[in-house]
Amino acid sequence: MSNISASDVKKLREITGAGMMDCKAALAEAEGDFDKAIEVLRKKGQKLSAKRVDREANEGVVIAKVSEDRKRGVIVKLSCETDFVARNEDFIKLAESFASIALESYPATKEALLALPYDNITIGEKIIEQIGVIGEKLEIAAYEQLEAPMVAPYIHMGYRAGVLVGLSVSSDAAYTAGRDVAMQVAAMRPVALDKGDVDATIIEKEIEIGKEIAKQEGKPEAMLEKIAKGKLEKFFKENTLLNQQFVKDSKLSIADYLKTVDKKLTATAFKHVELGS
Repeated sequence: MSNISASDVKKLREITGAGMMDCKAALAEAEGDFDKAIEVLRKKGQKLSAKRVDREANEGVVIAKVSEDRKRGVIVKLSCETDFVARNEDFIKLAESFASIALESYPATKEALLALPYDNITIGEKIIEQIGVIGEKLEIAAYEQLEAPMVAPYIHMGYRAGVLVGLSVSSDAAYTAGRDVAMQVAAMRPVALDKGDVDATIIEKEIEIGKEIAKQEGKPEAMLEKIAKGKLEKFFKENTLLNQQFVKDSKLSIADYLKTVDKKLTATAFKHVELGS
C-alpha cells in the first residue's frame, strides 16, 4: 500500500465514487492498475449485491424525460433502500443519466437498458459498482417508454412519481395541456385511459362488488345486475383518465378539457410510475 500515491487514490475515487480506503486497497490489490482496481471495486459491489438481494428497496427516484421533438419519452425508476440515499444529489444525477441514455437509445425492455454502455462498462455493471460504493441495494425497478405525436412529462415532488402522457396533436398549447393531464395522473391515479381499456378482471371484480353492496342494501335479486352496472359507470368516471373530472375545473372531464384546447386533441396513452409500487 505504501507504493500507492494519494493522487492515484484521489483519481480512482473521482472515477468510481468509492471511499478513500476502498480505493487505496483496490489499487494495492491491482498493483496500481486502474482498470483492475475498478474491477476489484465492481467485484466488491457484486458481492454486496448478492448479500443484499433480499433487502427491500422502496425508496429512490423516478425520472421522466422526453425527447427534444417531444415525440417520445421514457420513465426510469432507480430504487434504493433509504430516503437518505434517495435525496443525495449524486444518486439523482445517476438516475437522470440512466434516463438520458434510455431516451437516446430507446431500448425496448429494462434488460436491454441494463445492457447499454455507461462509460467503459454497462448500466447494469454501473449499478453493481454503486452498490459497493453506497452500501445499499440499488436497482432499476421500472422502465417505461411512450411514443405519440406529442408526449408531455411530469415528475412529482421529490421525484416520488413520473408520468408521461401521449397526445394526438403536436403544439405548444397541447404540450401545456398535456402537462396538466400528467399532473392529474399523478394525483388521481387512473387505472386506464378509457372505459374500453380497463382490464376485464377489474370489471368483473367491480360488478361483483356492486352486486354484493346492492344485495346488502336489500335490493331485489332481479335488479342486482342492473344496479351493479350503474355502479360500474361511476367507477369508469372516477378511474379512467379521459372520463375523470379535471382537477382544475370539475365541470369538465379530461376529454372535454382537452377539446377546449383543440377540438382534435385527446390523450392517446399514459405511463405512470411511482415509488412503493
